[in-house]
Amino acid sequence: MLRRTLTTLVRTALLPVRGAAMLYKAGRAHQHFFLPVLNGALGDQLAASGDARTIQLSFRRGGHDVPVAELGLSQPHQKTVVFVHGLMGDELIWQTGFQDTPGGPLRYGPRLAAEAGCRPLYVRYNTGLHISENGRALSQLLTELVETYPSAVGELVLVGHSMGGLVIRSASYYGNEQVAVTSEPPAAHPKRKGKPRPAAPSSPLAETAPWLAHLRTVFLVGVPHDGSYLEQNGQLVERLLRRINLFPTRFLSQAIARRSNGIKDLGQALLVDEDWQQPDDPALPHPRTVVPLQPGVRYHVLVGAWLRASLPQAVREYFGDGLVGAASGRGQLFSDEAALPPGTSVRTARFGQQHHGGLLHHPEVYQYLRQWI
Repeated sequence: MLRRTLTTLVRTALLPVRGAAMLYKAGRAHQHFFLPVLNGALGDQLAASGDARTIQLSFRRGGHDVPVAELGLSQPHQKTVVFVHGLMGDELIWQTGFQDTPGGPLRYGPRLAAEAGCRPLYVRYNTGLHISENGRALSQLLTELVETYPSAVGELVLVGHSMGGLVIRSASYYGNEQVAVTSEPPAAHPKRKGKPRPAAPSSPLAETAPWLAHLRTVFLVGVPHDGSYLEQNGQLVERLLRRINLFPTRFLSQAIARRSNGIKDLGQALLVDEDWQQPDDPALPHPRTVVPLQPGVRYHVLVGAWLRASLPQAVREYFGDGLVGAASGRGQLFSDEAALPPGTSVRTARFGQQHHGGLLHHPEVYQYLRQWI
């Protein structure tokens, strides 16, 4: 009896030590999350100040940036899948995760490589920058990829989670951006309005980015195509605190206003430079350029449903997957079949009882990717 009591006391006394050791071990194993979170929150300010902690958009391998020339792609005409993470994420969310155990099941990238024979490539980028800045940089990176390995890259498949899907759509816009032969100053911006505006018409004196000729399929996983209700609520709180105009509320509104440009862009899913370059008028919403879908591309829109089906539909629609509302996740543009470009198709899949982060490691989501990739 005494021995059992002493053993229990010793084990109880060691619990805090064991807990601290587990926390330390988990922190060491997942310290790679620190920089992505910091960049997501303040990445635009880090970049503006030249801070060494600023993440540069790049392909990643083994926890390091890899120049395109050093990827060493050799197998000819292999289907290449490029994964693009979301806000405050990194490339490891496609390979492993915080709750994964050593030797546990692989995530989407390694499994697709093993079971579908495709070539996975992972991009990491500074999610605190404007979505359009990352979209332009991604288009340039993909151009460099297909120009460096013209015979190795076969079909190109893009998979984006959350903000990553918006960056992919922005990249297609800048891949299609027409570069006139003669340099002319840009036209003055139209007066700011609250309605979406169409993208600029194409010019015959230009060519599109070469990677678009390889693009066949795009998977958009938990993407706020029409904006994030969380950021919209954040903007509302900031404006209300500013209008109250007391010292505590001014302090709070100024602190909220320091959130990154990338987070602010999520409010209305701004994909084009001109949309955020307008003068900031809190009384008016940003204009939003309607970025068309890419001709001849198969789009798969994957949406999570977080709440139970027994709850009112209006509540389930509003909260969606917990971070992205259901309507925004489906995207108004994707539901208009009459407006689809030639050869473009859209397929929407809904995954019940699944939250925003869970879409990154859900067995049914993987099976969907495996079937359609």
